[in-house]
Amino acid sequence: MNTQATPSPQFYLTAPAACPYLPQEMERKVFTHLVGERAPELNDLLTQGGFRRSQNIAYRPACESCRACISVRILVNEFTPRRSMRRVLAANADLIANEYPAEPSSEQYSLFRHYLDARHQKGGMSDMSVLDYAMMVEDTHVNTKIIEYRKREEGSGLQERPQGELLAVALTDRMGDGLSMVYSFYNPELADRSFGTFMILDHIRRAKALGLPHVYLGYWVKGSRKMDYKTKFLPQEHLMPRGWERYDEQDTAS
Repeated sequence: MNTQATPSPQFYLTAPAACPYLPQEMERKVFTHLVGERAPELNDLLTQGGFRRSQNIAYRPACESCRACISVRILVNEFTPRRSMRRVLAANADLIANEYPAEPSSEQYSLFRHYLDARHQKGGMSDMSVLDYAMMVEDTHVNTKIIEYRKREEGSGLQERPQGELLAVALTDRMGDGLSMVYSFYNPELADRSFGTFMILDHIRRAKALGLPHVYLGYWVKGSRKMDYKTKFLPQEHLMPRGWERYDEQDTAS
């Protein structure tokens, strides 16, 4: 009988680099590879432990002097949308959302490029080519889907891939205990639709329909205004030194 243990994942540490969220800080990350048959199981365990996935890499902050990055997950079964969120749902009632295997398209890349050029000209992803985008979508060893949000067209009928203008896209992992939103982008010219909020609300609906208790939003960076939106989806839990703890909205004042 073969009693050799299954190899454990190897973890690595990046060199210090400027933090993209807090200009006065330097960031470091610990990471490992998500490959092979154990990748889905490992992705579940690591995500529950505060890691995020990017292609076949799982990573989490390992900064020496800063603990501002906090993992966030929404408690799906207790969630009730606020009035402002109900307005967002109503504003996007004319959209069709369809889930597909994680396969890129030129139409997706065109929207992705438009989004980056408008919102993240100086970000780390600003120079991504069509091949880079394809790798971001396809390079996964876990249960990853891509969700396309299109405007409903009159008379389009029932089709395998409905036509209509592509307005938003979400790349999402399905895990044992929830959905993890890996990356999302949208038409930046339609700010009134609040696509970022709408896609999170749609993922909460999807998770509930699947019987999954959580939607993982990645990191909330305390002190970074552009991350404040993540704390609006209540109730939620934050990963703290003692484990996942229910978030108190008053904590933002401390």
